[in-house]
Amino acid sequence: MGERTETSARVTSQRESNDGGTPPVIDAAFARWLADKAGQTLLQVREEMGYADGKALKAAGDKAAHHLMRAELARWRPADAVLSEEDDHARDAWREGEQSTVRPERLGASRVWIIDPLDGTREFSEQGRTDWAVHVALWTADCSSPSCLAAGAVAMPAQHRTIATDHSPAYPPMPLDATARPIRIAASRTRPPAFVTALAEDIGAELVPMGSAGVKIAAVISGEADAYVHAGGQYEWDSAAPVAVALATGLHASRIDGSELKYNGADPKLPDLVVCRKDLAPRLLAALQRHLPSE
Repeated sequence: MGERTETSARVTSQRESNDGGTPPVIDAAFARWLADKAGQTLLQVREEMGYADGKALKAAGDKAAHHLMRAELARWRPADAVLSEEDDHARDAWREGEQSTVRPERLGASRVWIIDPLDGTREFSEQGRTDWAVHVALWTADCSSPSCLAAGAVAMPAQHRTIATDHSPAYPPMPLDATARPIRIAASRTRPPAFVTALAEDIGAELVPMGSAGVKIAAVISGEADAYVHAGGQYEWDSAAPVAVALATGLHASRIDGSELKYNGADPKLPDLVVCRKDLAPRLLAALQRHLPSE
């Protein structure tokens, strides 16, 4: 364990000392740059540590990517606030008048970077798996859309692929056999929610198992899947970046009851969402009303 801790510290130190050049000024391009840089760090952690101790590998990856992203944001976007999954008290909800919690700085900020340094830790720790990702999104108070997501990037380093709002992907093409084959719903490969299974049975859909939330939404964007539906409990960093790219692509993205997705809330929990082609949204949302999980 001591050697692995030293390895994690060495990787973090190397990445922090290597500035990697000046990043792009434009926020959307900066989001891609930051996601890619964190992704390279994670690949290096994987290579140096190996897979013998999955728990240690997960912890080292989370730590190295988080520290790198925090350092780069502090250096290049010092006036902006940050919400990272790995921050202390990141999951705490804040309520006016409560003395037990401190009001997060981000709630008074006009720009907030919402990041998940490693989405899909289970997959990251398993040799050969490529379905894990790095999420970078920018929320701005000056916005015209309910989500207020101004930029986003999802890096899938083991796939050598990044999708981002600086060069939004093309809208997924309508399959030629769309009416002849079942709808494909991206789902957790280890613990698909029971209601998603019931939904699939109701509409004759096929569940396509894969890893992180970012990879699932990326599959919808590419056309590998037709929809992603989740209601098992998530936080803003789980969906902000891939939703930003999905919206920029022109896809439908909402809560499972059809309401708008909103970010930088006092409670960072954002437990459910559906992302799909716009032509499928009415059918999926109607079916979801029959299978909404109880609170």
